[in-house]
Amino acid sequence: MKPIRTLKLGELLVNAGAISPANLQAALGEQKVSHMRLGEVLIKNGYLTEMHLAEALSAQLGIPFISLVKERPNQNALSMIPENVAARLNVIPLSLTYDGRITVAMSDPMDTLAIDEINMLTNREVDIRIATASDINKALSSYYRVQSSVEDAVQDVMKQTANISGSTQIMSQMAPQDIATVNTDDAPVVRLVNSILEQSVKEKASDIHIEPSDSTTSVRMRIDGMLFLTTEIPKNLHMPLIARIKILAGMDIAEKRRPQDGRILIKVSGKKMDMRVSTLPSIFGEKAVLRLLDQDNEHIGIEKLGFEHDQAEKLKQVVTAPHGIILVTGPTGSGKSTTLYSLLELINKPEVNIITIEDPVEYTIAGITQIQVNEKIDVTFGSALRSILRQDPDKLMVGEIRDQETAHLAVRVALTGHLVLSTLHTNDAPASINRLVDMGVPNFLIASSLRCIVAQRLVRKLCNNCKKEIEVTEEMSADINIPAGTKIFSPVGCASCRFTGHSGRTVIAELMVIDPNLRELINNARPQQEIKDYAVKNGMSTLRDVAMKKVLDGTISVEEMLITTMFD
Repeated sequence: MKPIRTLKLGELLVNAGAISPANLQAALGEQKVSHMRLGEVLIKNGYLTEMHLAEALSAQLGIPFISLVKERPNQNALSMIPENVAARLNVIPLSLTYDGRITVAMSDPMDTLAIDEINMLTNREVDIRIATASDINKALSSYYRVQSSVEDAVQDVMKQTANISGSTQIMSQMAPQDIATVNTDDAPVVRLVNSILEQSVKEKASDIHIEPSDSTTSVRMRIDGMLFLTTEIPKNLHMPLIARIKILAGMDIAEKRRPQDGRILIKVSGKKMDMRVSTLPSIFGEKAVLRLLDQDNEHIGIEKLGFEHDQAEKLKQVVTAPHGIILVTGPTGSGKSTTLYSLLELINKPEVNIITIEDPVEYTIAGITQIQVNEKIDVTFGSALRSILRQDPDKLMVGEIRDQETAHLAVRVALTGHLVLSTLHTNDAPASINRLVDMGVPNFLIASSLRCIVAQRLVRKLCNNCKKEIEVTEEMSADINIPAGTKIFSPVGCASCRFTGHSGRTVIAELMVIDPNLRELINNARPQQEIKDYAVKNGMSTLRDVAMKKVLDGTISVEEMLITTMFD
């Protein structure tokens, strides 16, 4: 630990210009009566804010200040200091280093007694970071609470496996059928899996990654598009944990050499969840990834997705067309399927026969016939599409156009009086035309069948509880093309957003409706840039344009706009 200067807190703050000598004397007088900490008295009386106090201490002591926006505590560090001790000392453990040190965030870096206690408790040298007291309190509540149920379940399983096997070596030598018995019937492993699932629902995660390494198994969750390490469990619990998940998913627990896919239908925290499970052999054991699909469908609907008002209105119009192709494009995880489901919801009426071909079926919708692709029995997008035509459909959804056969069939179906909704993997709307050409579809057929192309991304929304207003500087203006002096918002981080500064996601999209002039350009195989220039000139907002609007209205940050639309 770097030595703390011997100046008292009041002197440091006066030297930093954060308070006046008169403020200090008044606060010291009140402190003698209230017995509160000096910093608390200064903040209570409005002489300075928590942020000013932290920044002044950082500048005077040369200790880094952190806002806990990106500093997510490591599970191993959390386990070194019990919650009651961390709360009493008003510190939060952040990380451990290989050279035997522990990094902690403190609001009062001059509290040498707290530092000495951490040193004796952990037997590690202490590296300090400065954070505000309220942020530390919120972080303590958030991180320790999230970990507790999973940790308790881990301890129960450890006791159980010790009773069964007597050692980790015996556990690793258990036959698959023995492991199945342990995982099926015994409460601790069941509780461990349930705790992980409940945590994922509470955190609104889209995916759970269970990853073995040489010494531990990490549980990571994808929240608002970002992966976070949520807990680490002992390596000897990996096998029973995976076995339990396999049993729930109807997979073969004895098969560890090949990838497997399964499905879990379960109710967690009052929500009906459809979990798609995938296992993959690795050198340290099987990795499992669970994709979480909320079957309550609360987030399906064009208005709920975040489309601009004029884009939503155009989509509502184009989806009522009697025939043609509507394409939704974007990278994996950009919300394409949810957009398709929202469009289907608009046209789902008793007098309309809608059939879908999906891989997988993510949400079940009453009134629609949904078909699951199963290549093992030759139910592919192409083969199912041919059979569907004998079912007298009005509208069809093809989950993805991924090969030449499906592309040709989709175009022919659209030209014979059906509306087809599907997805492609392209970066923007005009690129979809080249993608279809690469699949062997002639330009004249593309021009005749296309109705509309939507290219979209998902972007993280700023947390409404903690986002702060900033002013665009001259330097920023040159980079982001927003006039200097414009008021925008940036992330901060609080307990309600897991100290990321972001909560939830919204869509940004460019919508290219095919008009007669665009059909002519496509038919004549004009370059992609020329097609894009025409579309923009005639009212198409690009992904960057839409992201810019969301920056200006305070929905997303500048950084999110730049990261998401960097190459668009």
